[in-house]
Amino acid sequence: MVSFSNSTLELLSIHNIGNKTNGDELTISKTVTDISDERLKDMLLRYFSNAFSTPEYYHFTSSNDDHTLNPLFKFADTIFNDTDAFHLNTVNIAKHLFETALHPQIKPGDLFVAYFPDVVIDEQITKAIGIFKSEEKDAFLKLGEDPKHMSLAYDDGISINKMDKGCLILNTDGDKGFRVCTIDRSGKSEALYWKDSFLKLKPASDEYHLTRNYLDVCKNFVTTQMEQEYEMNKTDKIDFLNKTVDYFKHNEAFDEHSFLNEVFEDKDVIKSFNKFKTAYVNESGIELEDSFEISGQAVKKQSRVFKSILKLDKNFHIYIHGDKELIEKGYDAGRGKHYYKIYFDEEA
Repeated sequence: MVSFSNSTLELLSIHNIGNKTNGDELTISKTVTDISDERLKDMLLRYFSNAFSTPEYYHFTSSNDDHTLNPLFKFADTIFNDTDAFHLNTVNIAKHLFETALHPQIKPGDLFVAYFPDVVIDEQITKAIGIFKSEEKDAFLKLGEDPKHMSLAYDDGISINKMDKGCLILNTDGDKGFRVCTIDRSGKSEALYWKDSFLKLKPASDEYHLTRNYLDVCKNFVTTQMEQEYEMNKTDKIDFLNKTVDYFKHNEAFDEHSFLNEVFEDKDVIKSFNKFKTAYVNESGIELEDSFEISGQAVKKQSRVFKSILKLDKNFHIYIHGDKELIEKGYDAGRGKHYYKIYFDEEA
């Protein structure tokens, strides 16, 4: 959990990043930005901090997995050790972004680099550097100040209620590449440059990613491998997915032995899962552990993709949250249609 509740924005530099591929230019500010106005500072702090209330953590890395070779790690490390070098290294950050954002569909925008001396993470105060890129402008109206003759004008500007792209570099876990969180609202393929080319990040080995990774493996095993190996109808598949999510929701810590016996039960199924898990890890490169603290945040986010909906033609959607034994499937020869019979105690 990252908290800005008692934080201050101490330094800010702004540069404009064009698209080099399209012939745009890089415009560098000569000095830091004046943020002495307290209202402006409060608005900026709100703009920069809103996106990181419940972050996922990453570490800087490089092509050979050496985080010290990552340019962003070097620039951030220099700033953390000497704030007098802040503006010079924001220029270096801007140049690095300009050289890596080469896809022709990448939009130009304003780059904000901010320094926070007192961000709180896990109840500890630490320094932080924020890097934010604003690509979209919103139209807004301005009323004239003369009460006798009300005038109306318009302009384009940056909305402080939404962030296009951003990252927060925290001065913790420096030996692993710092703790970094990132956000990218675009969701487009060309926007992958932000995380993969510009920042070069890898997931941190924390409970969030360990929880998410294990849930991903389970979901893929149930929806692909089990379907191929065993006779399963849709209610069986949903039942396994529900039991998986229930385990993670109702336990604070994950233990692989108890999980496998509680969810999959059958020895042959457990053996098949272990084989699938090994192949999945080797192919994807994700990290898994057989015991870890469960992240409630990761469970909440991942459970959204665990489909517990039984879709019947275009007429009915049945949400299954509990005992599959209360659902009975059959075939009505007279009507020539399949049916489900559902048993319950009371109607809500």
